[in-house]
Amino acid sequence: MRIAVLCSPESWYFRDLRRAGELAGHEVIDVPFTQLSAGMGTAEKSFPCGGVDLRTFDAVVVRTMPPGSLEQVVFRMNALARLDAAGVTVVNSPKAVEAAVDKYLTSALLESAGLRVPRTFVCQTSDEALAAFATLGGDVVLKPIFGSEGRGIARLQDEALAQRAFRMVEQLGGVLYVQEFVAHEGYDLRLFVVGRKVLGMRRRNPHDWRTNCSRGAVAEPLEVTAELSELAHRAAAAVGATVAGVDLLPGRDGELYAVEVNAVPGWKSLAAALQTDVARLVVDHVVECAAHKSTRTSS
Repeated sequence: MRIAVLCSPESWYFRDLRRAGELAGHEVIDVPFTQLSAGMGTAEKSFPCGGVDLRTFDAVVVRTMPPGSLEQVVFRMNALARLDAAGVTVVNSPKAVEAAVDKYLTSALLESAGLRVPRTFVCQTSDEALAAFATLGGDVVLKPIFGSEGRGIARLQDEALAQRAFRMVEQLGGVLYVQEFVAHEGYDLRLFVVGRKVLGMRRRNPHDWRTNCSRGAVAEPLEVTAELSELAHRAAAAVGATVAGVDLLPGRDGELYAVEVNAVPGWKSLAAALQTDVARLVVDHVVECAAHKSTRTSS
């Protein structure tokens, strides 16, 4: 099969996917998201991107979500949706990527799916955020509504500093995503969903309350129990993703909180911790999805 990966050509994940794909006899090439185009008005719709037409591929893997204007982001998602409707498998689907990239929508979908989420308040003014700060106990985490790997996250415990941070976000035209700080033992659980499989690792950070590996956390193998597997599949399904990184945080109160679903999840630390070829699992899943779609289309 021919697989296009929307990514930077320097991406470690692209190189890993290309290695795994070529070992399995598939052609895997990188294409730049920022050059995605769409043509209409002819018998065959076209989707030029980086000198190739995405219609000529069996599948497209979304490995990045580059910043852009509202118009650019909406167009990219709509073009991918039309590409998927034209018969090319897109993993993850544009709908899943859109849902998972928005922390507010993700949390709302997780709660609707019956998972426990931390108390959270999302607003647009610093006054409302300051009221939420008090309601949530004066110990909160301020997160950008878009973003991953712990970037832009701040823990706020001082009212004056919180007010200053909230006003800055408001002045920049941002949305204030204010979440209670969940006391924990310095680790969280990253569950990697790929099709019907679930892999797991424990991310432990003795030096920082943030447990992202990009922030210095150490990845350890995790036994995925039936309960954890069920939670991971339920969380991934809530946003519509078939490849997902699901983050669960065991609180000191004995509860297990669902804090994030990433529809463009990394697996470098996971592969090293488990000594598993995760890229091969992703490629096999993409190929399976494309074959299934082709069978449905031809029947």
